[in-house]
Amino acid sequence: MAALYREPAEFTARIPTEWHNPRMRKLLRFGDIAFYLAVYVYCAWSHRAGWQYIAGMALATAGYALWFTARAQLGAAFSLKPEARKLVTSGLYSKVRHQIYLFRTVGLAGLCIAMRWYRFGLLYVAVVAILQWRRAKAERAVLEAAFGDQYREYRKRTWF
Repeated sequence: MAALYREPAEFTARIPTEWHNPRMRKLLRFGDIAFYLAVYVYCAWSHRAGWQYIAGMALATAGYALWFTARAQLGAAFSLKPEARKLVTSGLYSKVRHQIYLFRTVGLAGLCIAMRWYRFGLLYVAVVAILQWRRAKAERAVLEAAFGDQYREYRKRTWF
């Protein structure tokens, strides 16, 4: 059945219908960084005495610093869905393929240790490990299809 009502063309043109919309990509690209920074700042202000706090915040600081570095090195090759824009093999990516997944998990695990959110941390690591493994698998398939032998050689030289 044909639609009885159609939006005016000038209205529908402003609605971001794809993830490729530049404003939506920018929001999603930096929205997670803003969220994790906010959680980090909350944990830093909610100081809890003890070695767990110091060790956890040190781990979180290292994890987030490496995560931000990995995002910066990925540059325009970053995407929300697996896409083969560019094969980044320099910098931190010369050692680890899926650093964004790894270091973000390390950062939040550090915050869970610092704040003594042990149950949440354990559940988080279990769920994220499964989700990140699936994302890495999908990413691997896309990059292997696009870059072939170049990507296979890169996989042999790197971890995860």
